[in-house]
Amino acid sequence: MTILALVPARGGSKRLPGKNILPLGGKPLIAWTIEAARACPGVGAVLVSTDDAAIAAAARAAGALVPWLRPAELATDTAGSVEVALHALDWYEQTHGAVDGLLLLQPTSPFRAPATLARGLALFAGGGGAGVLGVSPAPSHPAWTMKLEDGLLVPYLPGQAALRSQDLPPAYVINGAFYLVTPASLRAARSFVGAATLPLVMDSACEAIDIDTADDFAAAQAALAAGGAP
Repeated sequence: MTILALVPARGGSKRLPGKNILPLGGKPLIAWTIEAARACPGVGAVLVSTDDAAIAAAARAAGALVPWLRPAELATDTAGSVEVALHALDWYEQTHGAVDGLLLLQPTSPFRAPATLARGLALFAGGGGAGVLGVSPAPSHPAWTMKLEDGLLVPYLPGQAALRSQDLPPAYVINGAFYLVTPASLRAARSFVGAATLPLVMDSACEAIDIDTADDFAAAQAALAAGGAP
């Protein structure tokens, strides 16, 4: 298989300014994802799509391909990840030839290990065209979540709130760390999540860290200091 890894990294973060190049463990945040992708034997090129010159420089220093800065219309708060991915995919295939899979790796998930990436690629290779999505154990089981109706608490899943944790089936959430699809399915469905999607279960809480706020970044620093990160 030929797998193109795409790292989307917009420069206009508002909740945590400059987050994609904040220093974490002695290197820019984005370098963690680029280095993990480059260390996975099944990944071909690692392409970074960014509108920011400083991010582009950090990405090139980490060994990524950054052939252009993202067009302004794809660098707004409302620009979707699918449009960004298709722009990068179209350019790459027109320039370098077709790929079998597009692997989207958000730079805000710094601690996914190369071995985890390899597990996801293996699932994809045997999946008959199904996409693969990174998931982690849900921090709170949906059977215990509540909603308000007329000012009263009502279980989202009636009849299950009283069940013991050991009696509940496992629940997972999308962690944002791994999205892998065929170019054909991405272009047809314009989504990374299809009717047939295989789970890449990531049990490590460290790998599931997704940095969007200062508190998230502090949690990543703490995980690194505690030796829980790769």
